[in-house]
Amino acid sequence: MTGGFYSTSLSRPGAVLAPMAGYTDAPMRQLAAEHGALWTVSEMISARGLVSGGDTEKLNLGRPYAGERGRVVQLFGADPDVLAAATSRAEAWFAPAAIDLNMGCPVPKIRGKGGACLLQTPDVAYTLVRAMRQATGLDVSAKIRLGWDHDRSVEVAQGLAAAGAALITVHGRTSAQRYTGHADWDAIARVAAAVDVPVVGSGDITSADLARERQRCGVAAVMIGRGAVGNPWIFTALRDGTEAWPDVGTRARTALRHAELQAAFYDDDSGRLTLRPLRKVLPAYLPDVPAVRDALVQVVTVDDVRRALAPLLDTPDTPAWPESSEGIGRPVAGYAVLQR
Repeated sequence: MTGGFYSTSLSRPGAVLAPMAGYTDAPMRQLAAEHGALWTVSEMISARGLVSGGDTEKLNLGRPYAGERGRVVQLFGADPDVLAAATSRAEAWFAPAAIDLNMGCPVPKIRGKGGACLLQTPDVAYTLVRAMRQATGLDVSAKIRLGWDHDRSVEVAQGLAAAGAALITVHGRTSAQRYTGHADWDAIARVAAAVDVPVVGSGDITSADLARERQRCGVAAVMIGRGAVGNPWIFTALRDGTEAWPDVGTRARTALRHAELQAAFYDDDSGRLTLRPLRKVLPAYLPDVPAVRDALVQVVTVDDVRRALAPLLDTPDTPAWPESSEGIGRPVAGYAVLQR
């Protein structure tokens, strides 16, 4: 769609933050945007939940950070009327830059409700995209996998483009694969060559060098998920062409700021709810400093994070602590590789 959000964003170099349940809430999106992400995508939101009256404009999955821009809200569902209503409501409540349809989530609990199940009935998916487009003037996109249990991604992508999708993101695995094996970037390249809308490729991007290599497959951009956890600088590298892995002090300060953003956004006085989700994120900022890991996976408050990181906050140098050979990997080629 000429002149739309996606085409304008893709006129710049960079990469996209993938939607990840339990990770890409407003604080993480804020950090990714500040470090140069082309756009960010919310955790997926149930379309039926939005229109049933059970959710409000304070729903944390869709609620923006104050001043947040370049954020796409992702919906899942399988009913065109419900998705149309949810699209209108998401636009009114959350002021997103675009709306995305989830066609890739392989989690069994949403079977029959959307997600990757739509790859079994692509005609339904095309109807959903048309309904969403009629409900909004924003760009509507879709994120797919290669197929349910075999590759039919070209067929599905062509149908989505014909239905009016302004952009298609392709994760290079089938639903049956979940997250096993390796993403098939040859298949993603075939999709990019087969449709006349931008295609964003997704799967196994853990470094800026790898992102650049994958972009040569003909995709308009790459989408980064797990490789961005604790590593927002990967977006800076792809925007600016830099390769520097930040010093320990910078990474510690950013980890602390992530905790501060988390506490401010959720505004829970006890801190017991706000920082527990970060226990799986904070150690990824410091994969080469295993001495702080035990404290970071037990934090409850921002003060706990500050105390855990205190030896690192005022120094740019790596402490003379032994490095672990287990757990999260050391930085490779300028970036931390998350061992998951």
